[in-house]
Amino acid sequence: MVAAVIVAALFLLGPLVGFVFTLLKWVLILGAAALGVVLLTKWFART
Repeated sequence: MVAAVIVAALFLLGPLVGFVFTLLKWVLILGAAALGVVLLTKWFART
């Protein structure tokens, strides 16, 4: 019974965990891109 509950929980949480990791990956990518743009604009504004 316990094993069935664990399997059901993993089955339900699997896609959710995947979604959260995908979301985090995109947040990091967008954050890095935004940071790069800010640094570039500051560098171009300085020169």
